[in-house]
Amino acid sequence: MKKFLDKAKSSLAPSPSSFLNQTQSQTTSLIPAHDQPSRISPPTPQDVLRYRYHHGTNLGSVFVLEKWLHPSMFPPSCPGNSELSAIDFCLKQWGWASTAVHWEKHWSNAVSEADLAWLVTTAKCTSIRLPIGYWTLGEAFCAGTPFEGAIGELYRGAWGQVKALVGRAREWGLGVLIDFHALPGGANGDAHSGTGSGKAELWGNRGYRELALRCIRFMVSEIREMEGVIGLQVVNEAVWDAKGLYAWYEEVLRIIGEIDGSIPVYISDAWDLERALKWSNSRRGVRNPIMVDTHKYYTFSDKDRSQTPAEIINRIPNELFQLDGKEGSISDRGEAQVIIGEYSCVLDGRTWARVRPEEKEGFVKQFGRVQSLKWQEKAGGAYFWTFKMDWMDGGEWGFVEQVKKENIIPPPSLLLSREEVQERASRAQQQRGELAKDARVSHEDYWNRTCPGQHFEHERYSRGWEVGFSDALSFFVMRADGGLGDKAGEGSDRIGCLELWAKKRLLESGEGGAFVWEWEQGFRAGAKAFNRTVGI
Repeated sequence: MKKFLDKAKSSLAPSPSSFLNQTQSQTTSLIPAHDQPSRISPPTPQDVLRYRYHHGTNLGSVFVLEKWLHPSMFPPSCPGNSELSAIDFCLKQWGWASTAVHWEKHWSNAVSEADLAWLVTTAKCTSIRLPIGYWTLGEAFCAGTPFEGAIGELYRGAWGQVKALVGRAREWGLGVLIDFHALPGGANGDAHSGTGSGKAELWGNRGYRELALRCIRFMVSEIREMEGVIGLQVVNEAVWDAKGLYAWYEEVLRIIGEIDGSIPVYISDAWDLERALKWSNSRRGVRNPIMVDTHKYYTFSDKDRSQTPAEIINRIPNELFQLDGKEGSISDRGEAQVIIGEYSCVLDGRTWARVRPEEKEGFVKQFGRVQSLKWQEKAGGAYFWTFKMDWMDGGEWGFVEQVKKENIIPPPSLLLSREEVQERASRAQQQRGELAKDARVSHEDYWNRTCPGQHFEHERYSRGWEVGFSDALSFFVMRADGGLGDKAGEGSDRIGCLELWAKKRLLESGEGGAFVWEWEQGFRAGAKAFNRTVGI
């Protein structure tokens, strides 16, 4: 029997016994014990913005300054390299009015219309990750922090600038991930936490944690009215094994769920992806989709520096192995979805010293491309670090330079013309009936051979298959049909955050009881059949 169960699970068809026992854990699951009326309707543009594959870039040092990216915001002789050191120095040197003008100009000029056009038409981006700090929310959130007083007053217009940028990006069909990059006290000790303290004081300070929760409550209340926001990242790069991290995540999810149960919540893996995924798998009673953000750099550790470029590149195909055995069945295992919130084409000088200088360009291209392909295969999306800095085009840190050199490549679907999208969709529709029939026959045959005489509810599989096929079709044609706006450019989208989308659709389906797994497996099979038919 154990051999049979292992075989069933390996084929992505969960064992019936695991769901016959499901009613024992119904109190912690959102799946009903009995069927409910379906609430499924066609995917909306906002659905596509949130759940497609996210090919994008970080905006970088705009609302959270980093001196190495924007030294022009740090006058000569300015001590420190954080947002606080820059603005405090400028206040003392220039006064309040001149400093305010300088910062407001930096925010408003960060992304031009030409930049947005380039991101959509040349880089083929679907979204941007936008780092902000707690001070970005305004002076009310600076009290009791190093940003209080006159410093906090300088940020009165910052959140309005964020909202304006989200609106402008949406006009181009771009989504925006609001990244709560810098939290009160610091989730880590780096300068991008806002100060030069070098400490991660958030985790041991109740006042800072409560202020962070107030910030999150405010952002969610605002975001639910902002079309184009694809999610809220509640913390960036939490320190490894941060004290009380997962208890804090539970509180965050409770607060967000009370305000908006639909917004995807992005969490930091705190440099331990295995632990973060196990936790997200266990959140069976949480309606908000949970995305685990992991960062992939190959330049900071002793291991990285001791290897050649080829050795590092050869590591990439084995990345994200932590997902194995955790994804593929929401109704059985819960959700496990990963985003690469930051990556680059940078390797350490000691790594480059191991090859001839004339070999570097070829290795950078190979490094960028193998990452692009791996993230597209296993993640819900990836954001390059970074888009903007004073020293454009940015070298191996620069998204612009790496796109121009074709080292970072978008998913093939984003390169299709509008005519190709429509032709492929039409062909898939013509084959739909036969594909559905073959899928149902194959599904029934498998279980009849594997469990002869056992009761199943295969009609659920067919219902799920039809929804999966239809949803994949909607994602594929939304852009070509104008659903994302006239500026959204050509190309097509696929369901990239499949684990999160499957959860959403399973809950909306109203399917309940021990055999909901058949609906889910049908849904996944239908989406896969469409993608295979159109060649994405």
